[in-house]
Amino acid sequence: MSLLSVRNLTFTHGGPPLLEGVSCEINRDERVGLIGRNGTGKTTLLKLLAGDLAPDDGEIQRDGNTTLAMLAQEVPRTTDMTVSQIIAEVVTPAIDDADHWQSEQKVNRILSRLKLNGRSRFATLSSGMKRRVMLARALVEQPDILLLDEPTNHLDIESITWLERFLRGYAGTLLFVTHDRTFLQQLATRIIEIERARLFDWSCGYDEFVERRRALLDAEDRQQVAFDRRLAREEVWIRRGIKARRTRNEGRVRALKRLREERRRHRERVGNVRLSAAEAERSGRMVIDVQDVSFAYGDDPVVRNLTTLITRGDRIGLIGPNGAGKTTLLNILLGNLRPDSGSVRHGTRLEVIYFDQLREQIDETQTVVELVGEGQEQLLIDGRRKHIYGYLQDFLFAPERARRPARQLSGGERNRLMLARLFKRPSNLMVLDEPTNDLDSETLELLEELLSDYKGTLLMVSHDRTFLNHVVTSTLAFDGSGVVSEYDGGYDDYLRQHKATAESAIEEKPSARKPKPKETAQPKPGRLSYSEQRELDSLPQMIEELETQQSELYNLMADPEFFKRSRSQIVESTSRLDALNRQLSELYARWQELDAR
Repeated sequence: MSLLSVRNLTFTHGGPPLLEGVSCEINRDERVGLIGRNGTGKTTLLKLLAGDLAPDDGEIQRDGNTTLAMLAQEVPRTTDMTVSQIIAEVVTPAIDDADHWQSEQKVNRILSRLKLNGRSRFATLSSGMKRRVMLARALVEQPDILLLDEPTNHLDIESITWLERFLRGYAGTLLFVTHDRTFLQQLATRIIEIERARLFDWSCGYDEFVERRRALLDAEDRQQVAFDRRLAREEVWIRRGIKARRTRNEGRVRALKRLREERRRHRERVGNVRLSAAEAERSGRMVIDVQDVSFAYGDDPVVRNLTTLITRGDRIGLIGPNGAGKTTLLNILLGNLRPDSGSVRHGTRLEVIYFDQLREQIDETQTVVELVGEGQEQLLIDGRRKHIYGYLQDFLFAPERARRPARQLSGGERNRLMLARLFKRPSNLMVLDEPTNDLDSETLELLEELLSDYKGTLLMVSHDRTFLNHVVTSTLAFDGSGVVSEYDGGYDDYLRQHKATAESAIEEKPSARKPKPKETAQPKPGRLSYSEQRELDSLPQMIEELETQQSELYNLMADPEFFKRSRSQIVESTSRLDALNRQLSELYARWQELDAR
């Protein structure tokens, strides 16, 4: 049964139409995922449906007494009100005491349902709890249709999974905008896509949508190639001139005019970001060595006794609740913050780029060109000169948009700006703090591909479960009490290993547990002898020299001219490289052994 109908809706906002003659129907009990590239009009459509904007043309009809509520993307930053007061603001005003009692009951029911403390001050809550309060505010009057604009933005994974479970049990109709692919897979029963000012109703879940859309785009590409060939043939014919004023030729001229008009009206599909990261000389094999590191803010532990070794080529994801200390740990690892105890040692030849979660590196008054170009019109990208505007177009910044100040950019554009600033700089250690916020699915997939092919080392904080599964090779998980545990693989691998560990702990009977010896009873590691200490001190220099030789051999063998040499020279070089690799492995193992003692 249709609850809401959109007929021939058109809306323009300072340029080409965002929506042009679109129509659709939203039915009872559906969970509709509204997707599309950044800037295509998803939030605009939600605001039109909610009545916050008026269309240029067309109509929106609700069935009977259908009610509607919206959870906006932005959460209020400052307010002195309590949770109950914020929710009660939208409750139908009471006329008498009975109505007042019913209003209080509505607020109390939703507080209980969403496990909220009505007396808490909104300003003191975490971002996840604030989002839960705003959801309660939207649900208190039990709307028939709930509109959700990026409901997972800036939530940690625990909050996102709670929201998924809650919405799967919601009895009303959902229409939600999100770029979180796992969230779409879990919730959406129908996908509507906005592209080129039109709506495409796929009438299926997200997984099937991905397959069907890929097939459609392939067909569109083939059709466009055939159209372009036909138009080119007709343009050649018209330039040769019309030899006779025959009806068939006049008809052909009219057909050519129609082809030209079709080409003029044709809206090109929005291009993809062309991502590439400039890579520096390879770092040493050891990137960051962390030994028994602890850090706390006052009495609140952030990291306790963390020991780990990060080596060249590792791609490590950091996960945990908001406020657990993921960004703090990144700053400790980078040397921007001193640990309370323990040591952090860096390897050789590190070239670091850092993507800042809070975008503190952006000067709001500067334009995109100024922020990325930094006074240069020509950029050196991977050894090749590229004009600043051409480089920015790779990140979907048209020249007019590139001349705007940063304060006018959307969240997705800010992320693309930061990526453009960072990726022009050579690096072998990339540190990304929440790089996926506000990016559309296509850009996320391209970023995944780039990071998977990156030859350097990656440290990344993210709450995007699909992104973590596709990119990282190991995971550091925070439990919120300062304990950081290491797991192999991405997010799904972490879940499986964490569950197995928890089940083993439950199965172990308390009576069978042996008391742990006190730390004072642990034998201390033996001290290094004088010769061993000298050996340990000399190892970093030896390893660095061998890695330099190794790097030179790699560069030599990467030259196509290398294989034109004599067979004996090729065999000698490859044998030398094998010997260096074995020697480095032995020295590295010895270094770890001595350093641990």
